[in-house]
Amino acid sequence: MTKPVYRRVLLKLSGEALLGNEPFGIDSKTLSHINQNIHEIVKMGAEIAIVIGGGNFFRGELLSKNGFDRVTCDQMGMLATVMNGLVLRDSFLKNGLPCHIMSSISIEGFTERYNRSLAVSYLENKAVVIFVAGTGNPLFSTDSAASLRGIEIGADVILKATKVDGVYSKDPKLHADAERFDHLTYQEVIERHLAVMDMAAISLCQDHAMPLRVFDMNSKGILKRIITGSNEGTLIS
Repeated sequence: MTKPVYRRVLLKLSGEALLGNEPFGIDSKTLSHINQNIHEIVKMGAEIAIVIGGGNFFRGELLSKNGFDRVTCDQMGMLATVMNGLVLRDSFLKNGLPCHIMSSISIEGFTERYNRSLAVSYLENKAVVIFVAGTGNPLFSTDSAASLRGIEIGADVILKATKVDGVYSKDPKLHADAERFDHLTYQEVIERHLAVMDMAAISLCQDHAMPLRVFDMNSKGILKRIITGSNEGTLIS
């Protein structure tokens, strides 16, 4: 079996990544696909942590535009990520994959409270660690949480799962002439205002020289190919 080129990775999954073809909630086939991809790289000896979003259940930013308090909306969004985390953990455990879920906010009886040292210990023992509730603060996205957690746990790379095969100059679904990039610098992403992650997340990666790879999660065996060094999607470094 090919040896992984990355020892430890942080996978950022949006809540929408769990939708599949469903308009709301979680698609079982999509969940199974994610499960299979995670299993493959764990069997290869890689350590994986996941930051999950909650947009398949609730998007606080949209509700706040209709006059609701932004802080309250963001807190509701944090709870949506917890629901997704619980589903992922249950899916992994049922398939024999050790898994722990850690929350930035205290939810006794449902999750463990985030603890960096404990999270690293779980990873070293080949358990998947799922981080939920973002950073625990309103006004910060789960992209920022992914950058923060990736840096804290000493990940070799942050993998941003999307529905397109990399970063484009503009939306490829709307523009046939959209250019796909194989590699970008952090500064190019910032200057071009490319919709990769929010600027706070990109700035964190830049400040700590954390490489970021954006790829299409729907591609079969994608995580295994990335872990073994395939140049999938777009690398930002």
